[in-house]
Amino acid sequence: MTLAPDGLPPLREVIARHGLSAKKSLGQNFLLDLNLTSRIARASGPLEGARVVEIGPGPGGLTRALLAGGAEVVAIERDARCLEALAEVSAHHPGRLRVIEGDALEIDPAALFGAGGPAPRICANLPYNIGTELLVRWLTPPEWPPWWESLTLMFQREVAERIVAPAGSKAYGRLSILAQWRAEARLMFSVNPSAFTPPPKVTSAVVRVVPRLAPAETDPAVLERVVAAAFGQRRKMLRQALKGLVPEPGALLEAAGIAETRRAETLSIPEFLALAEAYRPAPGGGEAG
Repeated sequence: MTLAPDGLPPLREVIARHGLSAKKSLGQNFLLDLNLTSRIARASGPLEGARVVEIGPGPGGLTRALLAGGAEVVAIERDARCLEALAEVSAHHPGRLRVIEGDALEIDPAALFGAGGPAPRICANLPYNIGTELLVRWLTPPEWPPWWESLTLMFQREVAERIVAPAGSKAYGRLSILAQWRAEARLMFSVNPSAFTPPPKVTSAVVRVVPRLAPAETDPAVLERVVAAAFGQRRKMLRQALKGLVPEPGALLEAAGIAETRRAETLSIPEFLALAEAYRPAPGGGEAG
């Protein structure tokens, strides 16, 4: 048997032996190029001694790259068909891979590593159908800084561009604001559909997100509500778009120091924070504005 450089069988052979056809219902697209998975792993930072949470490892391509670099990995996998293949990877790296069968939307990754040691990072080729929801959860906990050191994640390129988009651009919106308010987000590189099995219909991209230590404070839930209302009718002026938030947006906008005739995509993140602060419920109950 021909082995890959990490001493394990090639991924194509692993997939064939375990009958691991990718399931569209699980948002699966398997990465088979170990050079590419190694590039993604390295994009997360130095791996020796790092603690990594991986979501949706599938047959273990990225998992193998993280382990080969010296990381300790906890992987969450919903697809029971992949567990035998991952068990082989675990046996090859004794004590450094723990696989949890379950839905990443129902598992608290912050509790997967014990106290002490370096803060865990998240590195994953996220299933397309839950990637955005997971990202928003990781960006909007009540307390900050977060439990994670960094996020190195693969998305559809269109989603990745929204995460890093500047104000005034067509891609600027909810994800841009949530990612850039509390963190610095950088698009690392694109990944051609041919790198996957089966090939998706779109190009993918890897984004790295590093938390800011002292971002401006506001209630994440309030900010999300304000941003959703503003971009819900992004072609309209804010005096109209925000009517879903408050009956008379004029007073709210005036309190935030923002002209009624502005549109959502022109507001900077500090301006959205000012709008969220103006909207926050007053101590006696009821929203401002």
